[in-house]
Amino acid sequence: MTYRTVSCAYCPPTVRACRQGESDTRGPGFCPSKVDPGGVAVGSSRYDDPFVRDVAQASAIVESEGYCRWTRVEEIVQLAKRLGFRKLGIATCISFVDLAHTLSAILESHGFEVASAACKNGGVAKESIGVRDDQKIRPGTYEPMCNPVSQATLLNHAGCQLNIVLGLCVGHDSLFFKHSDGLATTLVAKDRVLAHNPIGALHLADTYYARVWGPDRPAKPRSQPAEGRSNDSPS
Repeated sequence: MTYRTVSCAYCPPTVRACRQGESDTRGPGFCPSKVDPGGVAVGSSRYDDPFVRDVAQASAIVESEGYCRWTRVEEIVQLAKRLGFRKLGIATCISFVDLAHTLSAILESHGFEVASAACKNGGVAKESIGVRDDQKIRPGTYEPMCNPVSQATLLNHAGCQLNIVLGLCVGHDSLFFKHSDGLATTLVAKDRVLAHNPIGALHLADTYYARVWGPDRPAKPRSQPAEGRSNDSPS
């Protein structure tokens, strides 16, 4: 079987050869080292860029020094310090402004300059992007759109070197990442149902949150990526 698509999600826990530096010899057929070694090489070459290398190195050291000891807030602080950043940005959901205030104060206490932009900045009506009244959360009321492109632009203009995403909606966060000039990291991933702990839906996908599955849910977990399954295989 020759695979064309990398599928690390299907690597058995007894393999995961990349953790031992043995991908070339022990990696399954859908391993990146087998499917797209050129892509792996191109990605590796990007670390020749001094800035990319510095970020990767600092991130690895923060991971090691704070492993199972530092909160994500502490890790962000330490990463920014190691990279010599002075100006940090916060891209926050309007509902998280009080938490953004706390985060800003924490960052300032470590000597950083901080800029923050809320998602509803500009107060631009949703109708301006083609959202109908019946498609609003509260039809019949004024609803400003989330404005992640503006958030990114404001933090770019402020000269932020590292931007911290605090609870932006799905899709809005994607637009922010796309338009941010500075590095960006997520502190809080919004999930209104799971108290902003979206991984809970994966842990409970077979029980309380089985509704996340689509109509083609398999009868039992599949061991092979789609390309490696026979048409008549139930697994």
